[in-house]
Amino acid sequence: MTINTAIEINADPELVWNILLDFASYPEWNPFITTITGNAEEGTFLKVTIGNMNFKPKVLRYQKPLELRWSGHLWFKGLFDGEHVFKITPRGANKVLFEQNEHFKGLLVPLFKSTLNKDTKQGFEAMNKALKVRCEP
Repeated sequence: MTINTAIEINADPELVWNILLDFASYPEWNPFITTITGNAEEGTFLKVTIGNMNFKPKVLRYQKPLELRWSGHLWFKGLFDGEHVFKITPRGANKVLFEQNEHFKGLLVPLFKSTLNKDTKQGFEAMNKALKVRCEP
């Protein structure tokens, strides 16, 4: 199961990237991912808080200023796994398409499918809108 969201942001890709990677400022603007700690380097682990859920995803890809990708799981692999992607695609002068997607797999995914389709997707969209507001003058 995959959730896909996207929003156009009228800003330079570097600005969007810098705000996305400024984890310390997340509590000021991000309504979905409330905290991230750690360094976003390939092969490292981050500590992420979404609502009352904490997890430690592994950074799979760090391609400045275009893509950040991580993979995490609940308790153990195969139960509830997710691969999350933040992608920034330049669309001309001072305009980007920001995409936030996650592919879920595992034994528990069917049990949470409706919650993921509703609440998680709404969380992605709320974060996307807040990032747009933060990036645009």
